[in-house]
Amino acid sequence: MSGHPVQLKQTNLTVSKDQIRAALEVIHDVRSPNQIRQEASEYLEKVKFDDEAPHHGYTIAADQSQPPVIRHFGLSLLEHAIRHRWNEYSLEQSTILREWEIGLARNITDQDPSYLRNKIASIWVDVAKRSWALDWMDMDECLTRLWDGPLASKELVLAVLETLSEDVFGHEDLIAGLRSSDLSRACFEIFTPMTVLQDHYSSRGTNINVRYGDEGWLSRMGDLLEWCISQEGTHATGQACAVKILVTLRSAIDWAAPQSLSATRMTLRLCQALRSSHLPIQLAAVDTLHILSSRTKLSEGDLKELVAPMFMTDTVDLLQKLYDWSCVDATDIDEERYLLLKKLSELVFNIGGLLVDHPTLVSIDSSFSIFLRLLINIAKNHSLQVSVCAMHAWVKILSSEALVSSPPVASCVGQLLEVCSQRVIKYEALPEHHPDPSVIFLNEDFDSMPERHAFLGNYMRFCKMITERIVQHSPADALFHILSSAEQVISHLYDGEPAFSMHSYSRTSMPFLKMDAQCSILEAGLKGSVRWLGPGGHEQEVMLQNLKVWCERILGLNFEDPSVKERVIQLAVGFATGPLKKDARFAFKIFDYILDTTYPDDANYPSYSEAVKDLQSLCIHELQRLAMRFPDYLITIFDEVEQKVSRVSQAVTRDDGVRNRYHSVLFIITHRATSVNPQPRQERLEAFLQPLVAQWQSSELTESLSSFNMFCELLGCGGIQQYVSKRALHEISDWSATPLDDEGKALQMHMQHALEKLPLRATKAFLSVSVEKLEPNSTAHEMAGRLWEKMIPMILPNLLDMIRQAHAFHDAVNWKGLPPEMSGIVRRILTDRFWQVGISVGSRDEFYAKVGDTKNTVEGLASSIRATVRAVRETGYKLLCYMGLLGEHFYSYKELPRPLSAALFTEAHALSTHQMAMLVETIRPVIENCPVSSRSHFLPPILAGLFEQLDRQASDEWDKIEQKNRFSEGRVSLDEEMRDESVLRQLTYTSVMLVVGLLDPSKPNPPEAKLTNGAAPNGLQHVEHGNVRSFILATPEILKPLILFCTHAIRMRDTRSCSFITRVLGSLVPEFETAGEIDTEVREFLSTEVLKACITSLHDSYFVDLQKDLAQLIASIMIIYTPRTKTPRQILLSLPSIPAEKVDQAIQQLYKAHQNTRQQRAIVLDLLESLRGVSISEQGRISKSDPRKIRSAIQQSYMSVDVQEDGKVKEKSPDLGGIADMFGRP
Repeated sequence: MSGHPVQLKQTNLTVSKDQIRAALEVIHDVRSPNQIRQEASEYLEKVKFDDEAPHHGYTIAADQSQPPVIRHFGLSLLEHAIRHRWNEYSLEQSTILREWEIGLARNITDQDPSYLRNKIASIWVDVAKRSWALDWMDMDECLTRLWDGPLASKELVLAVLETLSEDVFGHEDLIAGLRSSDLSRACFEIFTPMTVLQDHYSSRGTNINVRYGDEGWLSRMGDLLEWCISQEGTHATGQACAVKILVTLRSAIDWAAPQSLSATRMTLRLCQALRSSHLPIQLAAVDTLHILSSRTKLSEGDLKELVAPMFMTDTVDLLQKLYDWSCVDATDIDEERYLLLKKLSELVFNIGGLLVDHPTLVSIDSSFSIFLRLLINIAKNHSLQVSVCAMHAWVKILSSEALVSSPPVASCVGQLLEVCSQRVIKYEALPEHHPDPSVIFLNEDFDSMPERHAFLGNYMRFCKMITERIVQHSPADALFHILSSAEQVISHLYDGEPAFSMHSYSRTSMPFLKMDAQCSILEAGLKGSVRWLGPGGHEQEVMLQNLKVWCERILGLNFEDPSVKERVIQLAVGFATGPLKKDARFAFKIFDYILDTTYPDDANYPSYSEAVKDLQSLCIHELQRLAMRFPDYLITIFDEVEQKVSRVSQAVTRDDGVRNRYHSVLFIITHRATSVNPQPRQERLEAFLQPLVAQWQSSELTESLSSFNMFCELLGCGGIQQYVSKRALHEISDWSATPLDDEGKALQMHMQHALEKLPLRATKAFLSVSVEKLEPNSTAHEMAGRLWEKMIPMILPNLLDMIRQAHAFHDAVNWKGLPPEMSGIVRRILTDRFWQVGISVGSRDEFYAKVGDTKNTVEGLASSIRATVRAVRETGYKLLCYMGLLGEHFYSYKELPRPLSAALFTEAHALSTHQMAMLVETIRPVIENCPVSSRSHFLPPILAGLFEQLDRQASDEWDKIEQKNRFSEGRVSLDEEMRDESVLRQLTYTSVMLVVGLLDPSKPNPPEAKLTNGAAPNGLQHVEHGNVRSFILATPEILKPLILFCTHAIRMRDTRSCSFITRVLGSLVPEFETAGEIDTEVREFLSTEVLKACITSLHDSYFVDLQKDLAQLIASIMIIYTPRTKTPRQILLSLPSIPAEKVDQAIQQLYKAHQNTRQQRAIVLDLLESLRGVSISEQGRISKSDPRKIRSAIQQSYMSVDVQEDGKVKEKSPDLGGIADMFGRP
């Protein structure tokens, strides 16, 4: 249509095609002056808002004599009118716009560039979303008539169908969401063949009358795809059309009726497309099959029709050939083929998952064997990102009782074990330029270290799971294979490698990495053997004897590397506590072997010396493990054990803290042995603890904690302020390059000795072994409770003062010995150095080495100060956590909560963001373990103090980040900014997850203590029977600061945290719709402050990905609260450019859409359209990502979280990699 049958409005702007063309030429000409280019842009922008813009756009776009760039701008004018002014047009005018669009679509040619045709298709969909199935009833007929035209018309139809399908079913499209019910029903009607509708959906009773013809679009597309594939060799244009068909099918195949997919033979047609020699067709076919194989909630009949063809021998052969063709060399990676390879591995994983879930889909015949061979081949691929999907599939298959015992699976276990033993090596420890092809592929696949570490962690987990499952089902053969391979490797650790040397010691040497890999596989095998063990039998006895002999043979070998020795000891304890757990005498051999393990420490070789210390710590830990598992045997030879432990502890160390850890082994044996009389046991245990209690109760300690200066003297830090001032450290820019003088070194030693004298580490050693790995209400747990119940009141007063002073140490106000101009140095001294994945430069080992190199510098002194205070602070937190595990023996003290809250939070404002995150993380168990009977007196002051501090600190720190980003002007390095923001995100996320845990309605209460007389502990009565959520919602003292924190968290620039918070608040909205006093107050707060915060974030382009969540929370508030209060409506009316009638209309629409959450969000987003933020990509400031670099959902799951064997994911807190600048070892 070329005429202009309806006059819209007159305009004063002079518009002509020549002017538009001239303006566009100016903009695209790089030689144009900026001012002229800006004037041209302003002119074109004004043209968009001209009342005659649609007509100008249509006439320009329809004029095929115009250059494509001019016609494209004409389409933009038409698009702008439809998207932004549609509601202003009458029915007659909107019909004209639609007819113009149809006319443009009919007149496209093969010569029109693709971007022009795509624009026409996009405009078609814009019109359809607004009027199809409403006043435009013949759209399907129009599309069908276009379909009968040339390939260019067919491709336009496909573009329309794809976009429409994505907007209605896939994307959270605003306009489609407003009419989601009508549009989804109409799409279903036109895609589904008429025979399917009549046979399976005749009861729908539709009368919208939008379809044309009986075939339906699935049938039409399937027929054309089949023709394109058959004609591929003779019609090059058919290849592009086939790709377009597959892309369109991919958008519809997830929601299309299964019966329609069966009726159109869709699976077979997609498999046939895999035979194409055209790579884009192969990619599109694999993508579409992946979507099909991902569908859930299919009936058995649907599965047989849609999935069973994927297991046909011809199909599996085809997949194998496609895999062989797509394999690439690590030194010459063809990106397109490599992308196909990765997608193919994901498809095979999906097919394997279907086989596990529905084993009856395939008989255990040749096709199953062929499929398993394909899985083995993929698992062997040098690219771990390709291999991981097959490894994951093998975990599922080996966990399936229906499949694991089948002969085809059994024939693969040898190859699987070989793959696992080769791939369990720590790739992250290998040099970046290592020639191993897997390392080369890792460098290609991962740009960031966090993703690489998470991915490798998941890959290693799959290797261990596979090994464990294989051994569980075939223990004799599998263990023989594993033990033989391991012994071969261990016997030749240094073949081709330099001999061990302290001077060149490295934690990542190849001998250690090989040993570590073999130990990891062996440990997985031991776990599998434990699963297999039954009541007994000859086969079992033979296997256990072989394991014992093998382990004793390894223990007889000499290992000079302390890190290798660590792994040997861990492995030996695994034997003793795993399959050989019934052989206490063997366990004592391991116990004795560990006690005899000594290595010379040489401070001249720092890396080696550190490894020796780590080995010593590991030995004590493993001794504790053995003592916990075999106390009844060890108690029978207690005198012998006691003498040797005491002798070894005296010989290997002068550190009282380490000696106390050795003595804790004796404490464990005494505490957990069941054959000891209660009274002598109690007396002996108290004898262990009396010296500690005496230290805590000493008047000297109490006096030292009474003031800040005396606390500094207690820590050996009394001379620090004077030293800092005398040396003028604030004038030294590079502390790491400034050697430490003798006075500074003396201060370091003094701090270390002072820290060792404190009772913290010894108390931690004994308290931890008193409660760890004990079931609540067990005999040992109750004994620990009675034992420590007497001690806790004697420890807590000084412990709480110690924590409070450790917090105050971070406040520069308390450093009164420094002149005012040096107050800023306190923050510099106390800022933790830590390695953070993805942010820090270099590897973790490089960071540790760098920190170690600065020990004898000014930075080393600052590090010692930090380490000393941190040891006090974090050990204090840990003691509180251990006390919390004692249950009512800790929580029942009525006078505890407020002093505890004061100690933790009064001075916490001085802590850094990272330190505050550590406080939240370590104190969280104390909150969660609070028994029901103690909630009313314990939780209110703790949670109120915590959330008040969190709200204040997190809000202030985010404000500072905003100020830095706005006004930094390069003053702060990018690394520092990234680190600060990343740590703040960790604090925010840790705090938000605490909220999520507290308000989880399904979270069970902690177990209550068993009471012999039926009374509650200390006279407390069980008055709260609900979960912690109901308690918090009924306790204003907690609820108010918690909701205030949540409100501010909506504005904190961490999308993950904000998403959780919007859902938490959404769950709270229905809780306060009644007329109670608390309900009214909270309801008004949610209706004002929370609603304002949501709208503000909705306006911020940073939160563009969260607009769906924010809109849902706004919708919930409006639907539930507007019948009871006018506040939400008044808040909306206060917004600019939103008239009252539009607000009232939206409220009424929300009431009607109360069951359709997508429609609710669309209504809110439409109401606030003028205020919504726009993403950077929408603004045109960044280009779209390279599709080859966009990771699939499966790939992303392997990189960001831990993947369980069932394919689900487990949330993981952000990893800071630990703080490494502790020279004292608390």
